[in-house]
Amino acid sequence: MSDAAGGRSGGPKCIAILGPQGSGKTMLLEAILHRTGAISRMGDPQAGTAVGDASPVARQFNGGVETNVASCEFLGDTYTFIDCPGSSEFAGLCHPVLPAVDAAVVVMEPDPARAPALQAILKQLDELNIPRLLFVNKIDVAAGSIREMLEAFQPVSQQPLVLRQIPLWKDGIAIGTIDLALERAYIFREHAEAEVVDIPQDEAEREKEARFEMMEKLADYDDELLEALLSDMEPPSEKVFEDLSQEMREGLITPVLIGSAKNENGILRLMKSLRHDVAGVRATCERLGIDPDSDTASGYVMAAFFLQQGKMTLARLFTGTLKEGETVHGANGEDARVGGLFRMMGQEAKKLGKALEAGDVAAMARTEGLPPGTAFATDKGAIPAIEAPKPPQPVYGLAITVPDSKDEVKLSQALAKLIEEDPSLAVEHNLDTGELVLWGQGEMHLRVAIDKLKQKFGVTVDAHPRSIAFKETIRKPAKARGRHKKQTGGHGQYGDVILEIKPLARGEGFRFTETIHGGVVPKQYIPAVEAGVIEYNRMGPLGFPVVDIAVNLEDGSYHTVDSSELAFKMAARLAMEEAMKEAQPVLLEPIVKVTVQTPQEATSRIVQLITGHRGQILGFEPREGWPGWDTVEALMPEMEMGELINELRSATAGVGSFTWAFDHLQEVTGKLAEEIVTRFGRGAKAA
Repeated sequence: MSDAAGGRSGGPKCIAILGPQGSGKTMLLEAILHRTGAISRMGDPQAGTAVGDASPVARQFNGGVETNVASCEFLGDTYTFIDCPGSSEFAGLCHPVLPAVDAAVVVMEPDPARAPALQAILKQLDELNIPRLLFVNKIDVAAGSIREMLEAFQPVSQQPLVLRQIPLWKDGIAIGTIDLALERAYIFREHAEAEVVDIPQDEAEREKEARFEMMEKLADYDDELLEALLSDMEPPSEKVFEDLSQEMREGLITPVLIGSAKNENGILRLMKSLRHDVAGVRATCERLGIDPDSDTASGYVMAAFFLQQGKMTLARLFTGTLKEGETVHGANGEDARVGGLFRMMGQEAKKLGKALEAGDVAAMARTEGLPPGTAFATDKGAIPAIEAPKPPQPVYGLAITVPDSKDEVKLSQALAKLIEEDPSLAVEHNLDTGELVLWGQGEMHLRVAIDKLKQKFGVTVDAHPRSIAFKETIRKPAKARGRHKKQTGGHGQYGDVILEIKPLARGEGFRFTETIHGGVVPKQYIPAVEAGVIEYNRMGPLGFPVVDIAVNLEDGSYHTVDSSELAFKMAARLAMEEAMKEAQPVLLEPIVKVTVQTPQEATSRIVQLITGHRGQILGFEPREGWPGWDTVEALMPEMEMGELINELRSATAGVGSFTWAFDHLQEVTGKLAEEIVTRFGRGAKAA
């Protein structure tokens, strides 16, 4: 298999469709499928009739909450499109998909205000060195100059944005396009192929100017074309097409096409660009460091789906041939037998009926142990070394429980499947609070996940805000005696200890010592004293675990007959209870360090947002490698972070993000401390 320079590439192609929420990605997929004959009638994602967003969960939430996969044929070539969700809450689904694609179509609305959202997508493609083209959708409702819009978009793209088409305007409405490479004009026809016409006389000058700008950008990477332009010579059309194709494949430029997915305008031009300008699987193998000439079947898992037929593992084959029934070896050491091969068309899985060949994308049935982001091969020594992007850190958590405890095992199994489908979810058994916390990328993300648990896996859960791991400590030393004495007939119970407690520096935890003299407390009972202290420290006088405290057993007494481990354990608890009353217990709350990434125009709002949540700004500076963005660092009480991600996205048009990590415990005093103790501490637990 070889790629012909400037011409179409052999073999199946895999294309990711990316774009901000609302840009029209799923509608574009629908238009492509209809225009290429893969479906007989064009559906509408908003009406729930499209191939994409067809699952019950997607239709319930009326948007892209899952990865959609569909294939079509165009001029003898096979194309598999993977439509990735546009919302930042579901962007983690795209991370394991991207390494295996040949190129990406980035869908954008003709709105300069969406530039930060475009930048986040392009940065992800830059990191993986994936060729891309930009499809400016909704051109039929655009306002203003397309070239001015690109000038607003250019600063957020590392690659030059090369306009391939300009719109034909009539009464302020785009009625067609002029192809700058072909030098032809096309008049849109709704849901039909555009009509080819001569370039209108009054558009000739604008077309020549735009074409020259296009060739100038191409000439930055081609001395021969540059020489022709400097000599006022018109380069051959073949040369222009060759440069457009080669420079896109090499990641030097981002071609820009325009159209309207809803009206199926510009779809054939887009498909022809994908056919001629996107290299096939051979180039993708070279990008990933895979020998494209290997005869061994090797591939990569892009996604997992749990459908009515069972689990489906979406994979792309890079080299060799893979048949049903063959065993593949995963990079994580697991072996899996390919139970069946299916072609995905939205929610439908159709039997493929043939072996996979290099470049093919298919769903493999019953392949356990191969999660998304895993490379595999039929030969253990030929597994590709592919590192999938890590899922984003979860930023929003809810505590979940099952109404009936007998469903806990079922919940555990369902959560494992849920996270395999969506690796940007996570589950935490919080030892401090005793809660099972489901973590995700935002409120909607978790709402969808909880709905999936019920609809797909038959597990209903109750969800509520997660508890914060408050602690308490002491401010001053104290000493107290604890004596446990009980006579019940026969052997009684007797334990007597004097404990001294002192505060430790923040973060030192707990320390137990003993300075017993003369055996007043026999050595066999000292561990029981320590156990009693530890048990008491699980909930101090305020109702929270006690930390950063040193306890010393300095004196006591015992009875030769009535003393026991239990008696000394109880005596230690009594001594701690008395000593803590005198030691000035104080509430501690966890403080986290937050690193916020935000467009610069929203930085002041973010600073106000953080300080409004009792946060302390540590500083901010330009975000490295991201023109127009800032990085803001701050310390914030974890208690204040519940709605931070929602407020951050609201302040940044959905593109802001943050990472966080525990930093330290900090005293809380006054009215706020009283409120916390009443709501979550001793008062709440007593109630």
